[in-house]
Amino acid sequence: MRILICSDGMPAADNATRIGGRLAAACRAETTLLGIAEQPRDEEPLRQALAAQAESLRAQGVAPEIVVRAGEPVRQILEQTSTTTYDLVVIGARHTGATGLYWRSERTYEVIKAIPPPVLVALGECDKLKRFLVCTGGKKYIDEALRLTGKIAAAVGASITLLHVMAEPPAIYADLVQLEEDVDQLLSSGSELGQNLVAEKKDLEALGVKAEIRVRHGNVVEQVFAEVQAGDYDLIVTGSSRARGPLRHYIMGDLTRSILNQAECPVLVARSETTTGVLGWLRLLFGSKRT
Repeated sequence: MRILICSDGMPAADNATRIGGRLAAACRAETTLLGIAEQPRDEEPLRQALAAQAESLRAQGVAPEIVVRAGEPVRQILEQTSTTTYDLVVIGARHTGATGLYWRSERTYEVIKAIPPPVLVALGECDKLKRFLVCTGGKKYIDEALRLTGKIAAAVGASITLLHVMAEPPAIYADLVQLEEDVDQLLSSGSELGQNLVAEKKDLEALGVKAEIRVRHGNVVEQVFAEVQAGDYDLIVTGSSRARGPLRHYIMGDLTRSILNQAECPVLVARSETTTGVLGWLRLLFGSKRT
């Protein structure tokens, strides 16, 4: 595995270095520490900060390659990930407010939408990495995200909960809700959703990861954070998909943005396996359409 940890020398980058270093040590990953100086006057303080961050990585058993670039951060991260293949990119994120679409620095969201590798946004203190929550639509689009999450979970000894949230149906479908809330019945029902969730669980268990399935009903964002609070999770995994057309960029839906806005623990934004377009992205996040 190859991991890129991005730093601008600011305190938020220290969090990325700490969490990225923990993952790199557990996964025995080749690690690059990328420093970006926007202005020439920033380069010397940045190099000093990188030296301190590199020392903290070495204390965790990680020997980073240090790369310094100058210019606009998103463009420089894109250049770095275009010339070298990384399995994971780790970035920090400053909290900038609690209103509007973006509660973190807008560059956080721009990086996620611009670069090919999955992005781990280092939020919160993250004293441990033992319980992961994967937001799954029960569709094949998330298979690649599950493989990456499973490898990381196996390396750090974490368990994974697969969470599927379904919209509340009209009252006449109350029996269907009861079936879906009974996970055992759902998984043995033979439905596409049940079969896919079972397959996801088995794939994780094949990697030696303890996995369970949770089904909730209601507003997706509300239910995701209700589960986060109830389960005391250390990492949230959500998705993004490749956009259709000639432009290479990724679609970050409302769910992913809302999770990034509100999360108090690290968030891994993984890529879907195929070019799904907007419709596929909606299916990835919310599951199959109820008819």
